[in-house]
Amino acid sequence: MNQINKAGFSLTAARRPVLVLALVAAGLAGCGGKESKPGQALASVNGEEVTVLQLNEELQRANVPQAQQAAAGKQLLESLIDRQLVLNQALQDKVERDPKVVQAIERAKALIIAQAYMQKKIGAPAKPAKAEVEQYFSQHPEFFSNRKQFELRQLVLASKELDPQLKAAIDGAKTLDEAAAWMDQHQVKYVRAQLSRNSAELAPELSAKLLSLPKGALFIIREGERSVLVTIAEVRDAPVTLEQATPQIEQFLFNKKNKEVADAELKRLRAAAKIVYLNGNAPAEQPKADKDGAKAPAADASKDDTQARGVAGLK
Repeated sequence: MNQINKAGFSLTAARRPVLVLALVAAGLAGCGGKESKPGQALASVNGEEVTVLQLNEELQRANVPQAQQAAAGKQLLESLIDRQLVLNQALQDKVERDPKVVQAIERAKALIIAQAYMQKKIGAPAKPAKAEVEQYFSQHPEFFSNRKQFELRQLVLASKELDPQLKAAIDGAKTLDEAAAWMDQHQVKYVRAQLSRNSAELAPELSAKLLSLPKGALFIIREGERSVLVTIAEVRDAPVTLEQATPQIEQFLFNKKNKEVADAELKRLRAAAKIVYLNGNAPAEQPKADKDGAKAPAADASKDDTQARGVAGLK
Protein backbone atom coordinates (compact mmCIF):
# COMPACT_ATOMS: atom_id res chain seq x y z
CA MET A 1 0.00 0.00 0.00
CA ASN A 2 1.32 3.37 -0.96
CA GLN A 3 1.90 5.79 1.88
CA ILE A 4 0.96 9.39 1.15
CA ASN A 5 2.87 12.26 2.71
CA LYS A 6 1.31 15.62 3.42
CA ALA A 7 2.26 16.83 -0.05
CA GLY A 8 -0.08 14.18 -1.47
CA PHE A 9 2.58 12.20 -3.29
CA SER A 10 3.17 8.46 -3.06
CA LEU A 11 6.41 7.81 -1.18
CA THR A 12 6.53 4.06 -1.73
CA ALA A 13 6.19 4.02 -5.47
CA ALA A 14 8.66 2.17 -7.64
CA ARG A 15 12.05 3.80 -8.01
CA ARG A 16 12.43 6.08 -10.99
CA PRO A 17 15.32 8.02 -12.57
CA VAL A 18 16.37 11.09 -10.65
CA LEU A 19 14.77 14.02 -12.39
CA VAL A 20 15.46 16.62 -9.75
CA LEU A 21 18.90 16.57 -8.16
CA ALA A 22 21.09 19.27 -6.70
CA LEU A 23 19.44 21.95 -8.82
CA VAL A 24 16.18 21.72 -6.88
CA ALA A 25 18.02 21.30 -3.60
CA ALA A 26 19.95 24.49 -4.33
CA GLY A 27 16.72 26.43 -4.41
CA LEU A 28 15.81 24.96 -1.03
CA ALA A 29 19.13 25.61 0.57
CA GLY A 30 18.53 29.33 0.85
CA CYS A 31 20.09 32.40 -0.69
CA GLY A 32 23.72 33.19 -1.28
CA GLY A 33 24.02 31.67 -4.75
CA LYS A 34 26.17 28.76 -3.53
CA GLU A 35 25.93 25.62 -5.60
CA SER A 36 24.62 22.64 -3.65
CA LYS A 37 26.96 19.70 -3.29
CA PRO A 38 26.22 16.13 -2.26
CA GLY A 39 25.88 16.04 1.51
CA GLN A 40 25.40 19.82 1.87
CA ALA A 41 22.94 20.61 4.65
CA LEU A 42 19.51 21.98 3.80
CA ALA A 43 18.38 22.33 7.41
CA SER A 44 19.54 21.68 10.95
CA VAL A 45 17.19 20.07 13.45
CA ASN A 46 18.54 20.46 16.96
CA GLY A 47 22.03 20.13 15.53
CA GLU A 48 21.23 17.18 13.22
CA GLU A 49 21.56 18.02 9.54
CA VAL A 50 19.07 17.25 6.79
CA THR A 51 21.13 16.99 3.60
CA VAL A 52 20.81 17.15 -0.16
CA LEU A 53 21.53 13.43 -0.35
CA GLN A 54 18.55 12.68 1.87
CA LEU A 55 16.28 14.91 -0.21
CA ASN A 56 17.46 13.36 -3.47
CA GLU A 57 16.78 9.89 -2.06
CA GLU A 58 13.21 10.92 -1.27
CA LEU A 59 12.81 12.48 -4.72
CA GLN A 60 13.93 9.22 -6.30
CA ARG A 61 11.32 7.30 -4.34
CA ALA A 62 8.47 9.77 -4.91
CA ASN A 63 6.22 9.36 -7.92
CA VAL A 64 5.99 13.09 -8.69
CA PRO A 65 5.22 14.59 -12.12
CA GLN A 66 8.14 16.66 -13.40
CA ALA A 67 6.11 19.90 -13.37
CA GLN A 68 5.46 19.47 -9.65
CA GLN A 69 8.95 18.49 -8.55
CA ALA A 70 10.01 21.90 -7.22
CA ALA A 71 6.99 22.13 -4.94
CA ALA A 72 7.37 18.47 -4.00
CA GLY A 73 10.98 19.06 -3.01
CA LYS A 74 9.92 21.74 -0.55
CA GLN A 75 7.23 19.53 0.93
CA LEU A 76 9.59 16.56 1.15
CA LEU A 77 12.11 18.71 2.99
CA GLU A 78 9.46 19.51 5.59
CA SER A 79 8.69 15.78 5.86
CA LEU A 80 12.39 15.06 6.41
CA ILE A 81 12.49 17.68 9.16
CA ASP A 82 9.43 16.09 10.81
CA ARG A 83 11.08 12.69 10.57
CA GLN A 84 14.27 14.00 12.13
CA LEU A 85 12.31 15.57 15.00
CA VAL A 86 10.62 12.25 15.76
CA LEU A 87 13.92 10.38 15.39
CA ASN A 88 15.69 12.76 17.77
CA GLN A 89 12.99 12.26 20.39
CA ALA A 90 13.00 8.49 19.89
CA LEU A 91 16.77 8.34 20.41
CA GLN A 92 16.45 10.53 23.47
CA ASP A 93 13.91 8.05 24.85
CA LYS A 94 16.27 5.16 23.91
CA VAL A 95 13.56 3.53 21.75
CA GLU A 96 16.26 1.90 19.62
CA ARG A 97 17.18 -0.33 22.59
CA ASP A 98 13.75 -1.96 22.72
CA PRO A 99 14.22 -5.66 21.77
CA LYS A 100 11.36 -5.52 19.25
CA VAL A 101 12.86 -2.43 17.62
CA VAL A 102 16.31 -4.06 17.49
CA GLN A 103 14.78 -7.13 15.85
CA ALA A 104 12.86 -5.01 13.33
CA ILE A 105 16.01 -3.04 12.43
CA GLU A 106 18.00 -6.24 11.90
CA ARG A 107 15.24 -7.70 9.76
CA ALA A 108 15.02 -4.55 7.62
CA LYS A 109 18.80 -4.49 7.23
CA ALA A 110 18.89 -8.13 6.17
CA LEU A 111 16.08 -7.62 3.64
CA ILE A 112 17.71 -4.54 2.11
CA ILE A 113 21.07 -6.26 1.70
CA ALA A 114 19.55 -9.48 0.35
CA GLN A 115 17.34 -7.60 -2.11
CA ALA A 116 20.27 -5.49 -3.29
CA TYR A 117 22.31 -8.64 -3.94
CA MET A 118 19.47 -10.32 -5.82
CA GLN A 119 18.84 -7.21 -7.88
CA LYS A 120 22.52 -7.17 -8.80
CA LYS A 121 22.32 -10.82 -9.89
CA ILE A 122 19.12 -10.26 -11.88
CA GLY A 123 20.48 -7.17 -13.59
CA ALA A 124 18.33 -5.76 -16.37
CA PRO A 125 16.72 -8.55 -18.42
CA ALA A 126 15.98 -7.68 -22.01
CA LYS A 127 12.50 -6.62 -23.00
CA PRO A 128 10.46 -9.65 -24.14
CA ALA A 129 10.56 -10.14 -27.89
CA LYS A 130 7.48 -9.53 -29.98
CA ALA A 131 7.32 -13.24 -30.81
CA GLU A 132 7.23 -14.14 -27.11
CA VAL A 133 4.34 -11.77 -26.50
CA GLU A 134 2.40 -13.10 -29.47
CA GLN A 135 3.00 -16.69 -28.39
CA TYR A 136 1.71 -16.05 -24.87
CA PHE A 137 -1.34 -14.27 -26.26
CA SER A 138 -2.20 -17.16 -28.58
CA GLN A 139 -1.60 -19.80 -25.88
CA HIS A 140 -4.05 -18.19 -23.44
CA PRO A 141 -7.28 -17.34 -25.28
CA GLU A 142 -9.21 -17.59 -21.99
CA PHE A 143 -7.36 -14.48 -20.80
CA PHE A 144 -7.68 -12.50 -24.00
CA SER A 145 -9.51 -13.39 -27.23
CA ASN A 146 -12.13 -15.60 -25.49
CA ARG A 147 -12.44 -13.57 -22.29
CA LYS A 148 -15.90 -13.54 -20.71
CA GLN A 149 -17.36 -10.93 -18.37
CA PHE A 150 -19.55 -12.21 -15.54
CA GLU A 151 -22.08 -9.97 -13.77
CA LEU A 152 -22.86 -11.61 -10.44
CA ARG A 153 -25.36 -10.85 -7.67
CA GLN A 154 -24.63 -12.08 -4.17
CA LEU A 155 -25.98 -12.61 -0.67
CA VAL A 156 -23.15 -12.72 1.86
CA LEU A 157 -23.85 -14.47 5.15
CA ALA A 158 -22.10 -16.23 8.00
CA SER A 159 -21.26 -19.86 7.20
CA LYS A 160 -22.76 -20.94 10.54
CA GLU A 161 -26.18 -19.87 9.21
CA LEU A 162 -26.05 -22.53 6.49
CA ASP A 163 -28.03 -25.15 8.39
CA PRO A 164 -30.03 -27.90 6.63
CA GLN A 165 -33.21 -25.77 6.71
CA LEU A 166 -31.54 -22.85 4.90
CA LYS A 167 -29.87 -25.17 2.40
CA ALA A 168 -33.25 -26.70 1.59
CA ALA A 169 -34.75 -23.24 1.13
CA ILE A 170 -31.95 -22.26 -1.25
CA ASP A 171 -32.38 -25.50 -3.21
CA GLY A 172 -36.07 -24.70 -3.61
CA ALA A 173 -35.61 -21.05 -4.54
CA LYS A 174 -35.81 -20.09 -8.19
CA THR A 175 -34.20 -16.68 -7.78
CA LEU A 176 -31.85 -14.86 -5.44
CA ASP A 177 -34.75 -12.67 -4.31
CA GLU A 178 -36.74 -15.73 -3.27
CA ALA A 179 -33.82 -16.92 -1.16
CA ALA A 180 -33.47 -13.44 0.34
CA ALA A 181 -37.20 -13.35 1.18
CA TRP A 182 -36.90 -16.65 3.05
CA MET A 183 -33.91 -15.33 5.01
CA ASP A 184 -35.83 -12.16 5.89
CA GLN A 185 -38.76 -14.25 7.13
CA HIS A 186 -36.48 -16.41 9.28
CA GLN A 187 -34.29 -13.53 10.46
CA VAL A 188 -31.12 -14.77 8.81
CA LYS A 189 -28.71 -11.86 8.48
CA TYR A 190 -27.10 -11.24 5.11
CA VAL A 191 -25.63 -8.46 2.98
CA ARG A 192 -26.43 -7.90 -0.67
CA ALA A 193 -23.52 -7.36 -3.05
CA GLN A 194 -22.83 -7.33 -6.75
CA LEU A 195 -19.64 -8.24 -8.52
CA SER A 196 -18.27 -7.92 -12.03
CA ARG A 197 -15.40 -10.26 -12.89
CA ASN A 198 -13.91 -11.53 -16.11
CA SER A 199 -12.65 -15.03 -16.75
CA ALA A 200 -9.03 -13.89 -16.44
CA GLU A 201 -9.63 -12.79 -12.86
CA LEU A 202 -11.18 -16.05 -11.70
CA ALA A 203 -9.68 -19.42 -10.94
CA PRO A 204 -10.06 -21.65 -14.03
CA GLU A 205 -12.33 -24.11 -12.21
CA LEU A 206 -14.68 -21.33 -11.07
CA SER A 207 -14.72 -19.73 -14.51
CA ALA A 208 -15.56 -23.10 -16.08
CA LYS A 209 -18.36 -23.64 -13.55
CA LEU A 210 -19.88 -20.24 -14.26
CA LEU A 211 -19.84 -20.90 -17.99
CA SER A 212 -21.57 -24.26 -17.47
CA LEU A 213 -24.46 -22.78 -15.46
CA PRO A 214 -27.54 -21.13 -16.96
CA LYS A 215 -28.36 -17.50 -16.30
CA GLY A 216 -30.09 -17.10 -12.92
CA ALA A 217 -28.70 -20.32 -11.45
CA LEU A 218 -27.88 -20.23 -7.72
CA PHE A 219 -24.76 -21.68 -6.11
CA ILE A 220 -22.85 -21.25 -2.86
CA ILE A 221 -19.19 -20.42 -2.36
CA ARG A 222 -17.76 -21.08 1.10
CA GLU A 223 -15.02 -18.73 2.26
CA GLY A 224 -14.14 -19.81 5.78
CA GLU A 225 -16.41 -18.07 8.27
CA ARG A 226 -18.54 -16.53 5.55
CA SER A 227 -20.45 -17.98 2.63
CA VAL A 228 -21.72 -16.34 -0.52
CA LEU A 229 -24.91 -17.24 -2.33
CA VAL A 230 -24.32 -16.26 -5.96
CA THR A 231 -26.47 -15.92 -9.04
CA ILE A 232 -25.36 -15.17 -12.59
CA ALA A 233 -27.08 -12.03 -13.83
CA GLU A 234 -25.28 -11.82 -17.17
CA VAL A 235 -22.42 -13.32 -19.16
CA ARG A 236 -21.03 -11.44 -22.14
CA ASP A 237 -18.01 -11.54 -24.41
CA ALA A 238 -15.17 -9.23 -23.38
CA PRO A 239 -12.28 -9.94 -25.74
CA VAL A 240 -8.93 -8.16 -25.49
CA THR A 241 -6.78 -7.56 -28.57
CA LEU A 242 -3.08 -8.30 -28.83
CA GLU A 243 -2.37 -4.58 -28.99
CA GLN A 244 -4.30 -3.95 -25.76
CA ALA A 245 -2.71 -6.88 -23.96
CA THR A 246 0.90 -6.33 -25.05
CA PRO A 247 2.00 -4.02 -22.18
CA GLN A 248 0.62 -6.40 -19.55
CA ILE A 249 2.09 -9.46 -21.23
CA GLU A 250 5.49 -7.77 -21.51
CA GLN A 251 5.44 -6.93 -17.80
CA PHE A 252 4.36 -10.46 -16.89
CA LEU A 253 7.11 -12.06 -18.99
CA PHE A 254 9.65 -9.59 -17.60
CA ASN A 255 8.67 -10.50 -14.03
CA LYS A 256 8.68 -14.18 -14.91
CA LYS A 257 12.26 -13.98 -16.19
CA ASN A 258 13.31 -12.12 -13.04
CA LYS A 259 11.75 -14.83 -10.91
CA GLU A 260 13.48 -17.57 -12.87
CA VAL A 261 16.87 -15.90 -12.38
CA ALA A 262 16.19 -15.39 -8.67
CA ASP A 263 15.03 -18.99 -8.23
CA ALA A 264 18.13 -20.30 -10.01
CA GLU A 265 20.40 -18.23 -7.76
CA LEU A 266 18.62 -19.44 -4.62
CA LYS A 267 18.96 -23.01 -5.84
CA ARG A 268 22.69 -22.47 -6.39
CA LEU A 269 23.15 -20.93 -2.96
CA ARG A 270 21.27 -23.77 -1.28
CA ALA A 271 23.31 -26.38 -3.12
CA ALA A 272 26.55 -24.75 -1.99
CA ALA A 273 25.45 -24.24 1.62
CA LYS A 274 25.39 -26.53 4.63
CA ILE A 275 21.89 -26.19 6.09
CA VAL A 276 21.08 -27.97 9.34
CA TYR A 277 17.51 -27.90 10.67
CA LEU A 278 17.36 -27.87 14.46
CA ASN A 279 14.73 -28.82 17.03
CA GLY A 280 12.59 -30.80 14.64
CA ASN A 281 12.14 -28.00 12.12
CA ALA A 282 13.03 -30.05 9.04
CA PRO A 283 10.64 -29.46 6.10
CA ALA A 284 8.09 -32.10 5.18
CA GLU A 285 9.29 -34.82 2.87
CA GLN A 286 8.73 -34.08 -0.81
CA PRO A 287 6.05 -36.17 -2.61
CA LYS A 288 7.50 -39.35 -4.08
CA ALA A 289 6.93 -40.52 -7.61
CA ASP A 290 4.24 -43.16 -8.05
CA LYS A 291 4.76 -46.41 -9.90
CA ASP A 292 4.31 -44.63 -13.23
CA GLY A 293 6.94 -42.05 -12.34
CA ALA A 294 4.45 -39.22 -11.91
CA LYS A 295 4.70 -36.90 -8.93
CA ALA A 296 1.95 -35.28 -6.96
CA PRO A 297 1.23 -31.69 -8.00
CA ALA A 298 3.40 -29.13 -6.27
CA ALA A 299 1.70 -27.32 -3.42
CA ASP A 300 2.40 -23.94 -4.96
CA ALA A 301 1.32 -24.80 -8.47
CA SER A 302 -1.63 -22.45 -8.09
CA LYS A 303 0.79 -19.55 -7.64
CA ASP A 304 1.92 -19.83 -11.24
CA ASP A 305 -1.70 -19.86 -12.35
CA THR A 306 -2.44 -16.79 -10.24
CA GLN A 307 0.56 -14.98 -11.71
CA ALA A 308 -0.55 -15.91 -15.20
CA ARG A 309 -4.05 -14.55 -14.57
CA GLY A 310 -2.43 -11.37 -13.30
CA VAL A 311 -1.19 -10.57 -16.77
CA ALA A 312 -4.78 -10.30 -17.91
CA GLY A 313 -5.52 -7.30 -15.75
CA LEU A 314 -6.00 -8.35 -12.14
CA LYS A 315 -5.81 -5.41 -9.74
